[in-house]
Amino acid sequence: MTNNELADKIQRLEDIEAIRNLKARYCAFCDDGYDPDGIASLFVEDGVWEGGVHVQGKYEGREAIRSYFSKTSSRITFAVHSVLNPIIEINDNTAHASWYLFQPCTESGKAYWVSGVYQDDYVKVNDEWFFKHLKVTFNFWTPFEQGWVKEPFPIV
Repeated sequence: MTNNELADKIQRLEDIEAIRNLKARYCAFCDDGYDPDGIASLFVEDGVWEGGVHVQGKYEGREAIRSYFSKTSSRITFAVHSVLNPIIEINDNTAHASWYLFQPCTESGKAYWVSGVYQDDYVKVNDEWFFKHLKVTFNFWTPFEQGWVKEPFPIV
């Protein structure tokens, strides 16, 4: 292996680790009362956050993302985002990753189980990774008591 090949391999591993940390920071901000400034700071200026069936909406730009999340903590008062099984593909200064989501949460005073899949696009700006487009699609958002077999998508 040449020095250039080794350097490329190390850079790829560093990029993957930076993206893992970016996703972990996103989850931490969500679990800390859906911190709107923290979440928005993880996106490029023209980034997009897109929700699935339950959390309908597409918010384009940091300010729209910040505005959306500034209202979220009054509705979802508790959440633990567990993201699992990432598949991260690096392509120079862009990347794509898919992650499974499993999340207990409290919404409007009721306990829920949530599962979904994130499809994220990233861009590297000045040696730092940011979200370009985060999209979450939910498999279920169901009351704790019912479980996902009886009621996968309740009407809230």
